[in-house]
Amino acid sequence: MSFSTEDDARRAIDGWRQEPAMAQRKEIQLAIESLELSQMYYEQKGNENGIARAGRCIALLRDRLAELASSS
Repeated sequence: MSFSTEDDARRAIDGWRQEPAMAQRKEIQLAIESLELSQMYYEQKGNENGIARAGRCIALLRDRLAELASSS
């Protein structure tokens, strides 16, 4: 799954909420890894907006991971 905006990340998180916690963690971790690669690409290209956008999406996903960790 790719994220273009924070809204995409929020929609994905909402969709994953119906899955078991372990599956959510896996999907979120894969999404974070993909966004980190995107962020590195944006850094190479000097795209500050892309870097910031990917960072905000990563933060949203990490927040959801923290929610999952605190509820288990």
